[in-house]
Amino acid sequence: MSANLSESLEPPRVGATLQSLRQAQGLSLDELSRRAGVSKSMLSQIERNQANPTVAVVWRLANALRVELSELLSGEKPAAPAIETVASHATPSLASPDGLCVLRILGPIDLAGQFEWYELTVQPGGALESAAHEPGSREHLSVLGGELEVSAGAISQALKAGETARYAVDGPHAIRNRGSQPATALLVVLHP
Repeated sequence: MSANLSESLEPPRVGATLQSLRQAQGLSLDELSRRAGVSKSMLSQIERNQANPTVAVVWRLANALRVELSELLSGEKPAAPAIETVASHATPSLASPDGLCVLRILGPIDLAGQFEWYELTVQPGGALESAAHEPGSREHLSVLGGELEVSAGAISQALKAGETARYAVDGPHAIRNRGSQPATALLVVLHP
C-alpha cells in the first residue's frame, strides 16, 4: 500500500509532453522561452525531466503553447492534429557559406535520411555542390522559376521553369544558377 501511495505523490513528468507540443508547433527552445517568460535552460531541464516546474511555470507554458493546463500535466503525448500547420517563420533553412543558395527544409525531421524535400532558392552565380550520398540515392529537382543547371557525374543538364530532372546522387553532384535571375525549385531526395 505504501508503494502505491508514494507513486501517487510523484509529481507529473511533463518533459515528453512539453517537447512534443513544442516540436509539433515548430518552436525552438529560444522561441518558447520568449513566449512563456521561462529561461531556455529551465525549459531544457524540464524536457529532460531533470526539473519539475512549478504550477506557475506550467501555466505560462500552457498559455504560450495555446493548450489546456491539463494537457501538459497528463504526461501523455497528445494525439497528432488532423492538420498540422508549420508557420513560415518556423520552417528551418540552411544557407550556403556565400549566402547565394538557401534550402528551406519542408519535410518533417523524422523522415530525414529516408525522404527529404526542400524549397531551393539559388541566386545568379550560386551553386549547391554536394558530395556523394549513399549508393542508390536519387534527387528530383523541379524548377519553379528561373533556370538551373544540374550536374551529376560528368553529365550536365539545363532546366527551365516547369521542368524536372531526376538523377543519381551516389557521386558528386551540383545545382547551379548560371542565369541572371534568381531561381527557385523543389528538391526531393530519396535515400535507399
